[in-house]
Amino acid sequence: MTPLHQLGDLLREALAAVPMGLAQALFLALPLIVLIWVLRLPREETTPPEARSSLANLKLWAALALVIQVVIYAYMS
Repeated sequence: MTPLHQLGDLLREALAAVPMGLAQALFLALPLIVLIWVLRLPREETTPPEARSSLANLKLWAALALVIQVVIYAYMS
């Protein structure tokens, strides 16, 4: 067995030891953390300078995509 196989086996055993509930919680927590970060971004950073409507604010669309993602992930788990 090569050292690469040994490393792969070690990694597989370590990842198999992670409880499923913890993995699911982390899977949901990551997009929620990104959602909080997106919502805290200043409007000047997420809106183009020549924007004429509030729909040009990318923060709205990023937050919507993240919320949909969290809902789907929560439904799947």
